Amino acid sequence: MSGGHFNYEQYRIEHISDEVEQLILNNSNKDVDEYGDRKGTFYSDATIREFERGLMILRQAQIYAQRIDWLVSGDDSEDTFHTRLASDLSKIK
Repeated sequence: MSGGHFNYEQYRIEHISDEVEQLILNNSNKDVDEYGDRKGTFYSDATIREFERGLMILRQAQIYAQRIDWLVSGDDSEDTFHTRLASDLSKIK
C-alpha cells in the first residue's frame, strides 16, 4: 500500500519545510536573480531563529504524518511505527 490515508499530503509539508530551509540559507544572499532582484530577504537574526524553529517543527510534522499514515494504512505494525518514528526523528538536523 505505502500509505495513502492522508492522500500523500505529508509531502506538501515536506515541500514547505524545504522552502523555509531555502529562505534561511539564502537570507544573506546579495546575488541577484534573472529579474535583477536580490535573492536574499535579509530578515533579522531573531526572525531567522524563528524560521529555524519552524523548520524543525515542520520536519517533525512531516515525519509524524508519514509514520501515522503508514500505520493506519496497514503498512506498518505498531511496533514498526514506534521504531521508524524514533529513527526518523533522530535524523532531523
